[in-house]
Order: sequence, then C-alpha cells, then structure tokens
Amino acid sequence: MKSIAVIGAGITGVTTCYALLNRGYKVTVFDRHRYPAMLTSFANGGQLSASNAEVWTQTSTILKGLRWMLRKDAPLLVNPRPDWHKVSWMAEFIGNIRHYENNTIETARLAIAARQHLQSWAAREQIDFDYEERGILHIYANKKDYDHATRVNELLARGGLSRHPVTPAEIAEIEPTLAGDLFGGFFTPDDATGDIHKYTRGLADACVRAGADFRCDTQVLQLEQQNDEVIVSSRQQVPGQLPCDDRDQFDGVIVCAGIESRSLAAQLGDRVNIYPVKGYSITVNLDDQASQAAAPWVSLLDDAAKIVTSRLGVDRFRIAGTAEFNGVNYDIRNDRIRPLIDWCRTYFPAIDTDQVVSWSGLRPMMPNMMPRIGKGRKSRVFYNTGHGHLGWTLSAITAEMIADIVNEDLPGSSTSTHAANADVPSLRRAS
Repeated sequence: MKSIAVIGAGITGVTTCYALLNRGYKVTVFDRHRYPAMLTSFANGGQLSASNAEVWTQTSTILKGLRWMLRKDAPLLVNPRPDWHKVSWMAEFIGNIRHYENNTIETARLAIAARQHLQSWAAREQIDFDYEERGILHIYANKKDYDHATRVNELLARGGLSRHPVTPAEIAEIEPTLAGDLFGGFFTPDDATGDIHKYTRGLADACVRAGADFRCDTQVLQLEQQNDEVIVSSRQQVPGQLPCDDRDQFDGVIVCAGIESRSLAAQLGDRVNIYPVKGYSITVNLDDQASQAAAPWVSLLDDAAKIVTSRLGVDRFRIAGTAEFNGVNYDIRNDRIRPLIDWCRTYFPAIDTDQVVSWSGLRPMMPNMMPRIGKGRKSRVFYNTGHGHLGWTLSAITAEMIADIVNEDLPGSSTSTHAANADVPSLRRAS
C-alpha cells in the first residue's frame, strides 16, 4: 500500500484524503491546528454555489478596487501599501482578464460536477451539516447590475448551469422574508447551503475510521523530494508538552495548505502564486421565535455588496462576504463587520442582531481564479490548492481529480468503489 502525505486539514485536504482512501492509499494528514477545519473552513458563507462561478478577472474589478481604496467599509478593499507579492499577483491577475469567459465556464462545469460527490459522501458517512437544498437567489437593486448578471448567465449556461431570471414578485414568492426594493434576480434551484465546519469535521472522522492518520498540532517545517520518496519534516507542539520533531518518508505528497501552499511549494521548486484574500462573516444567533421566523431559508447572494447568506439550522443565520487585499492578516475589523450587520438590518429588519459572532478567514486565491491541481516539477509532488472563494463548492471534484492524477503516477492498492468517478472532468489549463 502506497503512502501519501496530505498537507492541510481544511476542506480541500480532508476531501483529498477521503478520495485517496477510496483508491487504496495509506494517508497521513498534517495540520498545525488541534482539529481539522479551524481556519478558512471554519465559518465561510456556507454556499455550495455553482451560480457564483463567475471569476473576478475583469477590468471592472480593477476599477472598483481603485475607486474604493480609501473606503474602509468597501465591498472590495485593497491596502495601497505596495509589496512585491501583491504587485506580482495583481499583474498576473490583469494578464488573466482575457481568460475571464473561459475560466467562468470551466468553474461552473467543475462546480456542477462536485455536487454529486459532496452529497453522496455526506449520505454515505451520515454527516449532519445543516444541509439545505433550497437553491440560491441572486438579487439586484438596479438595471445595470441585473444586465451584467444576464451576460454572466449566458456563460454559466455554457458551463451547464440552470439559472433563470426572476421578477420582484417571484423573488417575494421564493423568499417571503426578504425586504427591500429590488429590480430583479436570478434563481438557481439546484444550489445548496450547509455548515462547512461540520461537514469537514464529519468527513475527517470518516477518514479516521477508514484508517487515515491525522497529525494535528503539527507544523510542517520542510518538504523534500529525494529519489523515490518525499520526506516531511514536522514538529508537533501540544501545549504543556515538549515539542516532538519527526522526519517521515512517503511515496508522495499533496499540498492542500491554503495560503501556506505558496511557501511549501517554493521548498519543492514550484511557484504557486497564491495571495490571501480576506473575507468576513457574522453568524447571527436566532435566539427568539420572532428572529427565527424573520430569517430566510433560501440562500441569497447580493453581487453589488459581495454578500452571501445561508441558514444553518433553526437558530443560526450566516452572512459573509467582502474581499480585502491586506496580506496575512486575521484581524477582525469593526468597519468591515458593520456593513454585514447593516445589510442584515436593511433586508431583514425583524431579526434581532444583538447576538452576533464575527469571524475572518483568508481565501487562497490564484491570479487566474482557478485552483492549482496537478503535478509539481519534481516526481511524487502534487497540488490541490488555491480555490479562492469557491473552496467548498469545488472541493469534492478537485479531490477526485487529484486522486486520479496520483493514481496514474503512483497506482494505489485498489480502484475506487465509486462509479461516479468515471465522470470526473479534467481541468483545462488556464493561464
């Protein structure tokens, strides 16, 4: 049985582990936190959203970033202080504007393909993650934004997505609790929502039951490829105990380490130009019946405000969004949280926002807005990282894809038991 090290126990690392186990590999997962899913996979917007597949590589994104640079509460905020990583990333981002249409279509195709795997895995492992398959409703306050969404809809349709326009009257029927004067919207009935943290932890438990070794509280110090093996040097540091250094050999390694993937890739001779793009969320605790009745069950996406919502069971309402280019910075800023609360009060005025839990996470984004899936320069080195704002949405399909790539190079001891794997698409290379 061949051994594979997976670096990172977020949603991407855990789904990758699961896909590898199904192909007969011995899998060890490294993560520096006590539990899986403690960073970007902890409290995201909750959407499984093929309808949000539009990539950001557009001229309008650049113009908005410049226009909003001095607005602390802007949906898209760029710290004007220059550094080489940010400048090089943005230069590549601009260079990828010409791939906007193709990458949007490809992302939609991948997101649709991911649905069956994520749902079937949850059913097989009996994971309770507040799953709601009620669709996602995009809302627009003016004709200009709605017209842009109409053009995006044509690209999504080419990727195979069924998303149809709705009038203000139809919006009221789809989600009666939604207030406000809206121009129109688009509805994707096959999209869904859930709690990413619960899902990832549940799938990680399933991986452990299947024989995976999770090395938590463990920092990966060095990755080396030597001849027919990969060496992982790590340090386990549990509070109250002396650090324990290890040096383990594996048949291969897959880097799924989010924003840390860039530095780990450099150790292996690869350039994976991921930039940390901060997002924020609030979880509104619906502690009274009036708030529970006033909160929506259908998931919403406000494109202009860059805000998404999901209902997580009876008593939680998640609101997330914004994008902040400010390096590796987890600070939770009140001027970035306040717009999420204000948005809730505008569209759902009857919800009591007295009990709100704030969070921030760093999305690992590539300049072309496409995940990095495939082989490294050296043999036995692989990547499944850089999923940006669609990490959960794409995770199941990219896990299947990277597991198939590994299986071609380093065949496991058995083939997958999942017939759906025959339909796994290949990721078209994009600049």
